[in-house]
Amino acid sequence: MNTEHKIHLIHERDARGRTQTGWLDSRHTFSFGRFYDPNRMGFRSLRVINDDRVIPGAGFGTHSHQDMEIITYVLSGELEHKDSLGNGEAIKPGDAQIMSAGTGITHSEFNPSDTNPVHFLQIWILPNRKGIVPRYEQRSFPSEEKQGKLRLIASPDGRDGSVTIYQDVELHVATLDPTQGIHYSVKPERYAWVQVAQGNIALNDESLKAGDGVQISGAEDLMIQAETRAEILLFDLA
Repeated sequence: MNTEHKIHLIHERDARGRTQTGWLDSRHTFSFGRFYDPNRMGFRSLRVINDDRVIPGAGFGTHSHQDMEIITYVLSGELEHKDSLGNGEAIKPGDAQIMSAGTGITHSEFNPSDTNPVHFLQIWILPNRKGIVPRYEQRSFPSEEKQGKLRLIASPDGRDGSVTIYQDVELHVATLDPTQGIHYSVKPERYAWVQVAQGNIALNDESLKAGDGVQISGAEDLMIQAETRAEILLFDLA
């Protein structure tokens, strides 16, 4: 159930879609695959947030994408990426990986561990242009750069060492210890989405849990306070 508060709309974690197979447990914030909810078709250019858990030694076989900005953010474990551009990288916690599918790209994602599951968020953002040359970029952000503060990891201009995204979106991440807090001001004519990746937080005194998402439409000062050890993603959107 969605709960309105001021200019917030809370997308509760228990209302997400779910795909379960023998090797994958995936929760869908927005309509995806067989999960369809007309009230969950994305927000602004943000189209997909899938919260994926993959068992050891399994993963997504080679498949194709086109005209989509795809960000992978690993929360625990490790994910092995291979694509038709010749990239073969391990994505670990603290890494930001983006793939601009453009005119078309194929890739696979695999958990190389024999013992540990991998937990990650896969995010799709509609690009501001179609038919671009496919590209891949990955950077690592040390834990101290996001501890108790927001760290920019993706932006249209790649500033501050962030990966570049072909859309007017800025993606920030933060990890918070209990009682730690951060502020963020959403500017007029902008929008925001806060995704609780791990732990529990309070957003302007509203309690949220891992998997909850909040859309913000218009100017507002956000106060995010950790109730437990937590990790959040904050999207600033056109």
